[in-house]
Amino acid sequence: MLTLYPEIEPYQTHMLERERLTNGDCHQLYVEECGNPNGIPLIFLHGGPGSGCRPQHRCYFNPEKYRIILFDQRGCGRSLPSGELENNSTDFLVEDMEFIRSTLGVERWVVFGGSWGATLALCYARIYPQHILSMILRGTFLGRAQDINWVYAEGGASRLFPEAWQRLVADLPAADHSAPLQSYFNRLTSSDEAVQLAAAQTLNAWEGTIVMMRDHEYEPDLTEQPGPLAHSRIQLHYALNHCFIDAAPLLDSIELFAAIPTIVIHGRYDLVCPLQQSWELKQAWPEIDLRIVPLAGHAAGEPGLIDALVKATDELAEELA
Repeated sequence: MLTLYPEIEPYQTHMLERERLTNGDCHQLYVEECGNPNGIPLIFLHGGPGSGCRPQHRCYFNPEKYRIILFDQRGCGRSLPSGELENNSTDFLVEDMEFIRSTLGVERWVVFGGSWGATLALCYARIYPQHILSMILRGTFLGRAQDINWVYAEGGASRLFPEAWQRLVADLPAADHSAPLQSYFNRLTSSDEAVQLAAAQTLNAWEGTIVMMRDHEYEPDLTEQPGPLAHSRIQLHYALNHCFIDAAPLLDSIELFAAIPTIVIHGRYDLVCPLQQSWELKQAWPEIDLRIVPLAGHAAGEPGLIDALVKATDELAEELA
């Protein structure tokens, strides 16, 4: 079974300015380049929305063969302003990708994205297919209301983890128990920091419960501080707006990017983005290479998914060499 490549550091980083906001600030995108400056250009699209990139994300690719480009999407990670929601939508992220490509002098690149990153990859592909060599997608998320509701409304993952769902909704008004997203977003944008932190902590505990396969029950450490509030705010901002793609569902756009060679990798027991979503993509787009990992959930750090992803990037490097 393949493991990740050794940890590496960027050979170059950038803070790229975008348009000015109403308060006078600009969105600034953190971008880093790793691996071989003369290698196959590849852009890594993180999930969330809102999570940002981590050092592990550099390690799915042979650093001798790939020019690995990672960026923190608007308001995420090291991009500024942290948690900014103005001008933060899927269309803006697609144009950010194209701005990065142009700025870095890339003609065509491989697009690699998991979960929300797969959604963004497909959104980019239907606008700029001419700039894509190939795609590798993991844990496809189609961004429809039903896909969001599976995670954040009663009747989806809540049926598999009823006790964790009860903890998620316990402090909310009864009217919000079946669909708690708006109530959580209101708390995450409250003027009271204690309310924000408590909401993020409870939400993170729910997400941590369902994100990966385990051979034991997940016990969240409620004494830990949650991650950056920006992550939770942006994630719910996109969820409440149906990822800003309601008017143009991805499955209705296949013909725009059907010629792009694409590998899709999905864990059989993915409880965040059930396999049904990649299966529907395969039915609409038979040319994709769908690879189902039998004993895996959603998290890219699970051994089976690491093995499948590294195999895919190695295969692609050989093909494109």
